[in-house]
Amino acid sequence: MPAPKKALRRSLTVTSAALTALALLSPAALAAPSPSTSPSATPPASMSIVGGARLGKPGTQVDLAGGAPVLPKDLTARSWIVADAESGDVLAAHNAHWRLAPASTLKMLFADTLLPKWPKTTKHKVVPSDLAGIGSGSSMVGIKEGETYTVHDLWLGVFLRSGNDAVHVLSAMNDGVEKTVEDMNAHAEELQALDTTAVSPDGYDMPGQVSSAYDLTLFARSGLQKKDFREYASTVRAKFPGETTKNKKGKTSRESFEIQNTNRLLAGDSDVEVYPGIAGVKNGNTTNAGSTFTGVAERDGRVLLVTVMNPAKDEHNEVYKETARLFDWGFQAAGKVRPVGELVGPRSATAASPSAEASGEAGGTGKGAAGTKPVAGAPAGNGAGGAGVAAGIAAGVLVLLAGGGFLINRKWPLPDLVRRRTRP
Repeated sequence: MPAPKKALRRSLTVTSAALTALALLSPAALAAPSPSTSPSATPPASMSIVGGARLGKPGTQVDLAGGAPVLPKDLTARSWIVADAESGDVLAAHNAHWRLAPASTLKMLFADTLLPKWPKTTKHKVVPSDLAGIGSGSSMVGIKEGETYTVHDLWLGVFLRSGNDAVHVLSAMNDGVEKTVEDMNAHAEELQALDTTAVSPDGYDMPGQVSSAYDLTLFARSGLQKKDFREYASTVRAKFPGETTKNKKGKTSRESFEIQNTNRLLAGDSDVEVYPGIAGVKNGNTTNAGSTFTGVAERDGRVLLVTVMNPAKDEHNEVYKETARLFDWGFQAAGKVRPVGELVGPRSATAASPSAEASGEAGGTGKGAAGTKPVAGAPAGNGAGGAGVAAGIAAGVLVLLAGGGFLINRKWPLPDLVRRRTRP
């Protein structure tokens, strides 16, 4: 028998055994225990096994092969994960399924859930009830009652400034916060993000609101299928509408002000450089969650996702520094480590294959995905706010374990992934 057929048969045999074992488990067995109202100092002994049994074990999981670099020694995060965005391979993880407060990284689930609902040009006039219930001390983009904003404006406020005011206005457009949270939880279940319980749409600390490094990585991976999500997540700075004013002659005008992305690996800071190849995704910080971050970056045609939750080291921008070290390790280790798990696909992945001809909104390019090569040397274009961007990622081949079915050579493309090329 030719080698490829032997390998395929071996894969099917192993997968059949795995599915048989999983069939004996109830959904409750796959998920983690219910979270406590206050975070514990240590991870639970038993966590979710979605994506593989090793991911449910506490502590660091890595399987170094010959020539693989060792993990960075100075990692203090409670939980982290390094995964190949296209193949779904988890290269290494630390308490990947520990259910922790997510902070504003939960906005990735909010965006992935609501982005398809309205065209960018849709306009909405803000009324007082739209801004009701925003938590004290929330990050805000500066939305004003009585002013009209486009959906495009609102999403810039969500992604760049992590504006809870923008989240609440979009939630109001979606028939309210309660309906939006229901939609988010339903979408999380569809993505097999079983560690996640959304209570607020913006990630503001709420009793019982939890996610995990594994689930946040699933949200980012799903969101990156959407063209708008990729563009917003990679935008460094943009203009945001201000208040309407009237001069002495009665003439009205409306100026704008600049907003900048608070993702320091994308925008840079005094002690953090822009990470080469970074393309987003989302950061967060609250009292209960500490600092959280999920990032995506490309190097030499490989795309990695890294999520870091709550570093113990209390230094400025520590979450970004630990993320950068994990990115560096992941790019060096890719191809030299054996995966310790996988990022599962959505439950509906067995129903229909993602099409290479899908629209940009759905994540397609309009061109055949197979054989596409990353344009690593493409010249920088002009993105929103002057950020240079370039189209960049080949379609990945993903083995999905989802909805009780095993799919071989199913493509999960990341078309036109917007990458930061140079600082604006």
